[in-house]
Amino acid sequence: MNRTDDRLTTLIGAPATHMAGDLPLTLVDEHAHAWSPAEARTRFRAGLAGPTAGVAAGHTQVNLISLPADWAYDMMQFCLRNPKACPVLDVTDPGDRTTVLADGADLRTDLPRYRVWRDGELVDEPTDVRGYWRDDLVTFLIGCSFTFEWALSGAGVPLRHIEQGRNVPMYTTGRQCRPAGRLRGPLVVSMRPVPPEHLAAAIRESSLLPAVHGSPVHCGDPASLGIDDLGRPDFGDPVDLEPDDIPVFWACGVTPQAAVMASRPPFALTHAPGQMFLTDARDEQYRVA
Repeated sequence: MNRTDDRLTTLIGAPATHMAGDLPLTLVDEHAHAWSPAEARTRFRAGLAGPTAGVAAGHTQVNLISLPADWAYDMMQFCLRNPKACPVLDVTDPGDRTTVLADGADLRTDLPRYRVWRDGELVDEPTDVRGYWRDDLVTFLIGCSFTFEWALSGAGVPLRHIEQGRNVPMYTTGRQCRPAGRLRGPLVVSMRPVPPEHLAAAIRESSLLPAVHGSPVHCGDPASLGIDDLGRPDFGDPVDLEPDDIPVFWACGVTPQAAVMASRPPFALTHAPGQMFLTDARDEQYRVA
């Protein structure tokens, strides 16, 4: 995969009403595709922050959400009812900061950046949440579409956000997820522009990885999803489309964050959009054919 040589400082987008101040983040460097997952986690634990698209080639990336144990059943039910957006790869016991997906990892420190939520409001975006950790937190690790980008690239599908050194754009849609208990909220999607001649390959390759969102939920007119302007993503960065590109939308693991905003649990921790947890699992483990 081609990586941009110009590694600039960038700002990860967020809904205007939920920003916790301006947070300039450094994109991971051009050699990050060759890092092992353990090396990536070590660098993030030391304070490196930025989008993880293209990091640790061939290894599965996951979204993270931690909720108090008395909300865990609602979240599990929400994930089961909305599997395209929330494909669960692991769930921890209350207070457990480890996962079978990454030997020796610490879920409190090993992501590039986190988000801290109180009553549905974003209150902080730290690189370490040890100071916020609670013994009653249950963590859900949810498949991420960054995982299938290696399959897309291998099939010749261009990845505009990586070419342009940007975070993938994500949008809150007009489609509501199926509610579960106290949790409700809209579907969030990620968008990748795809040239027409590569569309079949993009659909085929992503559909073979259902544990990381699988096939697109929509191709073409963004208005069909209630998206007014591709140039104004709700999360991530806008990406420039080539003249013939088709916008292709996949269900996104930021959907649980939208549910947190809508449902307002008293406390939650999540990953910052586009800044995922790197696991030791290999992408091919989740390929169905």
